[in-house]
Amino acid sequence: MTVVNVAVLGASGWMGKTHTMAYQTFPHFFGESGGTARVAALVVSNPDAAKDLAFRAPGAKILTDWKEAIADPEIDLIDICLPDSLHYEVAKAALLAGKHVFCEKPLADTAAQARELADIAREKGVITRVGHAFPRNPVHDLAKEIIDSGEIGEITMFKGCQHIDIYGDPMAPYMWRANGDLAPTGIVGDTGTHVFSFMEFLVGKVSSLIADNYIITDKRPILDGLGYGDGAPALTGKEDWGDITNPDGTNIICTFANGARGLVDFSRTATGRKFIQTYEIYGTKGSLAYTYDEVNRLRFYSNDDKVGRRGYREIDVGPEHETFRNFLPLPNFALGYNESKIIEVAEVIKSITTNQPMWPTFETGHHICQIVDACMESSDAKRWIDIA
Repeated sequence: MTVVNVAVLGASGWMGKTHTMAYQTFPHFFGESGGTARVAALVVSNPDAAKDLAFRAPGAKILTDWKEAIADPEIDLIDICLPDSLHYEVAKAALLAGKHVFCEKPLADTAAQARELADIAREKGVITRVGHAFPRNPVHDLAKEIIDSGEIGEITMFKGCQHIDIYGDPMAPYMWRANGDLAPTGIVGDTGTHVFSFMEFLVGKVSSLIADNYIITDKRPILDGLGYGDGAPALTGKEDWGDITNPDGTNIICTFANGARGLVDFSRTATGRKFIQTYEIYGTKGSLAYTYDEVNRLRFYSNDDKVGRRGYREIDVGPEHETFRNFLPLPNFALGYNESKIIEVAEVIKSITTNQPMWPTFETGHHICQIVDACMESSDAKRWIDIA
């Protein structure tokens, strides 16, 4: 059995905790034949936040500088759960040190940075992975199987969206995700890349687009001690206010290299939408429809059905799919976000132990960063942008 020693960077945050949990639990569901992981180091910049980390991963080193983890010869895999603006710098240092790298999305601030990271990874011969977990839900493997088999024919249209209301309230407090220095692409890199990952996985590369990025509320109160998802408390009138310097939302029209068209929208200001994620894929022989509210259900329409009996059929992914069966023996018991993360890290460890890359690698991350770049450029220039 191969044991991969992992350092989780940004371990005290939401995503860092999720990754740490996933490394510890995935062998319970997937066994150890593909290798297993040991969380050997947890990295957090704030010493106070480090105090409660020891029990999360017994025996792990608690570090305050990510450079220490990269320099540690014991560490095999660097797992980056840091603010967006640090992804490129940290991933590059880890790759140059010969480490495998698992980086949360977006991979980098620009496509040029992502291209450089993918090239270094190829030269070093290491495994890379970008944290696009949503498509790893087995329902999307079914969607891809249907598409690749030709059952819905040639794809003509993709429609996708993802909306939350974390900033639906104008008084919701300021957070680093709204800071253009820490998250230069804002919601485009944060939420948009989730939709882009479905596009890449199911339809293919985007070849051109026109985008409209927008900011709904340009200033928000700075309130210490509040984290992601905390509501807007009563204000005293003495608060400092922070400028919102990256997009709140985006509307996109796009074309794909295979000739399909796309309509995409996403935002963090959709009041009342705690989380909505959908896609519809139309083809010449049929179509598919998915919504996260029915997380393991795919709707499938076929022109091969008899006239008068055509309609969407509901397919609930269940234990006939091996990945689902590893969690549950019964259908219609939904797999949620944490299960997708467990699937994700199991694949990362298997990739390392077998030296076989699995989607989405840094090459995929580069393709998705190209879409992000195009959105930022298109919105500023108010015109269509081609993607090479």
